[in-house]
Amino acid sequence: MASLNTQSRGYARKQQIRPLAGSLLALAIGFGIATAHADDALPKLASKTPLKVGFAQTESNNPWRLAETKSFKDIAAKCGWQLVMTDANSSNSKQVSDIQNMIAQHVDLLVFPPREEKPLAPVVLQAKKAGIPVILVDRNVDQSVAKAGRDYITFIGSDFIDQGHRAADWLVKATGGKAKIIELEGTTGASAANDRKKGFDEIIAKNPGMTIIASQSGDFARDKGRQVMETLLQAHPDVTAVYAHNDEMALGAIAAIKAAGKQPGKDIQIVTIDGTKGGMDAIAAGELGASVQSSPFFGPLACDVAQRYAKGEKIPTWVKVSDKFYDKSNVQQNMQDGY
Repeated sequence: MASLNTQSRGYARKQQIRPLAGSLLALAIGFGIATAHADDALPKLASKTPLKVGFAQTESNNPWRLAETKSFKDIAAKCGWQLVMTDANSSNSKQVSDIQNMIAQHVDLLVFPPREEKPLAPVVLQAKKAGIPVILVDRNVDQSVAKAGRDYITFIGSDFIDQGHRAADWLVKATGGKAKIIELEGTTGASAANDRKKGFDEIIAKNPGMTIIASQSGDFARDKGRQVMETLLQAHPDVTAVYAHNDEMALGAIAAIKAAGKQPGKDIQIVTIDGTKGGMDAIAAGELGASVQSSPFFGPLACDVAQRYAKGEKIPTWVKVSDKFYDKSNVQQNMQDGY
């Protein structure tokens, strides 16, 4: 967007003799907003088989993303989809480029988890302008730029703020309301990271004995989580609890805690979000306290939403996913949920 901003401002300066309304319109067209919002009707989706569906994944470096991708591959034939799949390798710019290529291929439907809220919002408008409906899964985009129900069909995903609330509630009880907490945040700018932090921090702020002594991004990655935890442990040896925005960072934190000669689950309580097999194994081993489930199985949900939309049914702007909660009291009987 930086180049578009520069071009639009330069164009406006050269056209200063034109009426103000004309200059503003030129700016709006430069951003792709005026034409995208001129017609608030969402693009139609054909009822045909096969339906050419573009799925633009953010990365494939963790079990959660692999499970999400697999859920789309598994449902494709049953849903009558011909999948066009890409992997952005943790790059916003590549995910934007991947989606633009799918638009150029004239796919019938776009489904993707936006890696970050702001960089991926404009490409949703580009898809709408090209007449391609969009379903967002797992993560959302900046609603001030692209709005659910107006610019794309819906967001299918969990209530990330509630996930943060549930993690915090457990930690307050587990520590008796007294803890010095290190928070390992997810990818900076991702809706999941923003909201999981917001929800957790809201509950902690209501408990005077609970203090977040450090908060830093581990980018939802195990090794990055380990590295960040190692550094923060040295700076804050008095830490008694860790809140990780996903299981992978929690598992990295567990490795760092062990390397520092401390016992995860005893010296330091840990709570996280996801419900991966690795996370559930760590709960069973007594090293991880609890994990709020965040289901990655969006394939069947997206198929159902797409079929209903093609029939002309009204789709809510948020298809909310219901998440379980795992701790030592129920982890053994729910091991089949892990992925």
